[in-house]
Amino acid sequence: MIISVAGTGYVGLVTAVCLAEKGHDVICVDIDSKKIDIMKKGVSPIYEQNLEELMRKNRNRMEFTVDYASAYRKSDVIFIGVGTPEQEDGSANLNYVRTVSKQIAENIEKDCVVVVKSTVPIGTNDEVENCIKLNLKNNVKFEVVSNPEFLAQGTAVRDTLEAKRIIIGTESERAKKIMMKIYNPFNLPMVFMSRKSAEMTKYAANDFLALKISYINDIANLCEIVGADIEEVVRGMAYDDRIGSKFLKAGIGYGGSCFPKDTKALYFYAKNRHGYETKTIKSAIDVNSSQKTKLFYLAKKHIGNFDGVNVTILGLTFKPGTDDLRESPSIDMVACLEKDGAIIHAYDPVGTSIAKKVFKDKQIQYCNNPIEACSKSEIIFLLTEWDEFIKIDKTIAFANKYVFDGRNCYSPKDMKMTKAYFSIGRAYQINKK
Repeated sequence: MIISVAGTGYVGLVTAVCLAEKGHDVICVDIDSKKIDIMKKGVSPIYEQNLEELMRKNRNRMEFTVDYASAYRKSDVIFIGVGTPEQEDGSANLNYVRTVSKQIAENIEKDCVVVVKSTVPIGTNDEVENCIKLNLKNNVKFEVVSNPEFLAQGTAVRDTLEAKRIIIGTESERAKKIMMKIYNPFNLPMVFMSRKSAEMTKYAANDFLALKISYINDIANLCEIVGADIEEVVRGMAYDDRIGSKFLKAGIGYGGSCFPKDTKALYFYAKNRHGYETKTIKSAIDVNSSQKTKLFYLAKKHIGNFDGVNVTILGLTFKPGTDDLRESPSIDMVACLEKDGAIIHAYDPVGTSIAKKVFKDKQIQYCNNPIEACSKSEIIFLLTEWDEFIKIDKTIAFANKYVFDGRNCYSPKDMKMTKAYFSIGRAYQINKK
């Protein structure tokens, strides 16, 4: 069976590599010829644990091309894994999905299954099916299947190869059998349902996790006011197996390519397409938005104006294990600090090259290591919980400094070397010298 994957971003490339790892022949299709040339050399265009190693291991089963017409003509199955970026109003941009659907219709020459892997609003699989029907050039049969991904950046390969379940939305018995053939080598639970249910499952799962994060951050903010400790509270909650402990880590909010986009997309879809306001999702969005700049306003309260003041940011990516800055709290923090006149120094273990593109109009001085970065200022904002920061020599890095820990990486009692230590949902450590 020959499989094509349209799009080589996080979803497309990880899907393709994992399918190859399980023995399938895979053609990776992208419109970016420079990206294709890089991948032909066995180099991954994105930073993702174990991805490049598996690309090289399975290079005999993988082909990289910009020639989508040729790829689709010989494919039995075509996965659509292109981006669905957020538009200004919060809705999902489906232009890439529509373009690929039309290209598939114009080029397939044998019966095939089209699998929508991209995160799309409910009903998009129907739209893809209609688009292919309207533009079909040859007398062939096709089925459209919804197969949403549930990978997390930083652990995407593991999340694909060791998924808790594989969601497959199909209206066709033939398509169901083909999907089973594709995924049988994974030896994972397969959950079959309608296409619309599969599309909704993706949004419902992601938005529930986002809601958990915003909920615990809301509780953490109240803990600071009333004198409770959020980590003790979470420990008490976690004993209840109806709740558990996952996604209840207080901090400065979620970022990345999934939670921000998916919460806003489902909220927009429900309200603007169906007149229904998903109030819990709206609350999650609002809490997360304000949480991202919480440390800035806390610092303003205790330190005052930042005009001409040196500050250090440790961590620019939205989470450890990835070089992705999309929707990262660092973007909001940099904007606030720059507007207030701060002189910004920054360090990130893998995100600097991407950061220089994201912050190309910002005056940021990038450092070579965390100790150097901390030496540049008396005020430190820790925004990403990289292992390198957790293991840092605190007596060297933080002595006589103001430390604002957005990920609760340290215990307040271990921060006596600082001038002051602030975290999320816990008592402040003010050290009078």
